Amino acid sequence: MILGKVTGAVWATRKCDALQGQTFLEVKWEGGVVVAADLVGAGLGDPVLVTLGSGARAGQENLPCDAAVIAILDEASERRR
Repeated sequence: MILGKVTGAVWATRKCDALQGQTFLEVKWEGGVVVAADLVGAGLGDPVLVTLGSGARAGQENLPCDAAVIAILDEASERRR
């Protein structure tokens, strides 16, 4: 999972049937940018938790994606080493 910030939305007028009604968000994180299916109703500027790979499909059997926003964060602390 990665911590990121919603930096925009992505629109597609044509998409497969399994993605009809699905919202996609652009999420920037320390390692880059990812487009993720929004499962929680996040908005621009929200700090979010994104899961990648098969975890993105958990509970969404017919969702053909490998990145999903699964939480809007209230707070995150930086761990110091």
